[in-house]
Amino acid sequence: MRAAFTALLIALGVACTAQEVLVPSTPVVDSAAVGDPLIISGAEPILATAANTAPKDSLDWRQRHSPGRATLFSAVLPGAGQLYNRKYWKAPLVWGALGTSLYFVQRNGKEFRRYKDAYIAVTDGDPTTSDEFEGRVSASQLLEVTDTYRKWRDMSYIAVGLVYVLNIVDASVDANFVRFDVSRDLTLNASPSLELASRGALGLSLSLSVH
Repeated sequence: MRAAFTALLIALGVACTAQEVLVPSTPVVDSAAVGDPLIISGAEPILATAANTAPKDSLDWRQRHSPGRATLFSAVLPGAGQLYNRKYWKAPLVWGALGTSLYFVQRNGKEFRRYKDAYIAVTDGDPTTSDEFEGRVSASQLLEVTDTYRKWRDMSYIAVGLVYVLNIVDASVDANFVRFDVSRDLTLNASPSLELASRGALGLSLSLSVH
């Protein structure tokens, strides 16, 4: 009886020891399964990787810059190409120059028509018509002033065209030089040429360093 009871206690002890071994206190994590996400047929990976969460558009604005767009913007709306190039201080200059030119077009055109009508009233031979100067200005003087304002009006039109063209050229040139490095890391050094000096000749060596 004692032998049977002793054998039963030994069996229970072995069973408890085996249970403690089979059930660990901490969960076991498979490092390979964590590193490689679970892939289900026809579906996306369950675990998101760093590559999937990275922003797709990581290029600098200079790399995305288009000279064609800058030219088109300035052609459609003067000053818009300068804004696209991020040369914001140039846009008011374009608008100011264009506005000034258009103002003189309007003013000189108005004065030209004024003196032209007065000249016609003096020289038409009709005594019933009179000019605004009431005969105080001769026909030759009216003609001279009329020609002067006509020339100024035409020059104002030319100024408008030049401002418009220069606005397009400036935007295009700036856009093409957006990627050009103009930082302080560009250095130019001048030193005597040792190779020429060894031959008994005078020479100067120039070196351009880009960091």
